[in-house]
Amino acid sequence: MSGFDDRENAFENKFAHDAEMQFKADARRNKLVGLWAAELLGKSGDDAAAYAKEVIKSDFEEAGDEDVYRKLSGDLGDKADEATIRAKMTEYMAIAKAQLMDEA
Repeated sequence: MSGFDDRENAFENKFAHDAEMQFKADARRNKLVGLWAAELLGKSGDDAAAYAKEVIKSDFEEAGDEDVYRKLSGDLGDKADEATIRAKMTEYMAIAKAQLMDEA
């Protein structure tokens, strides 16, 4: 039974690790896309960093990315359309995952 228990623990550890990495990637993506949006809004420095934190916090409203999209879309208005915002979210997710892999 020990071999089965070891295997079960390994799967549980991998699941926990993968969930943690996804959380970190989501948060980093949200920061990056928040900084991009802040630039479009004319924010810089501390104002841009504060706005990026707002975008990160918006992701805790519901599961998935729609809460982040709604935040960005509402704030950006006619500065970026839906396709542009979603493309940036996808682009920055790839960058966020690459950055996390580089840190590991």
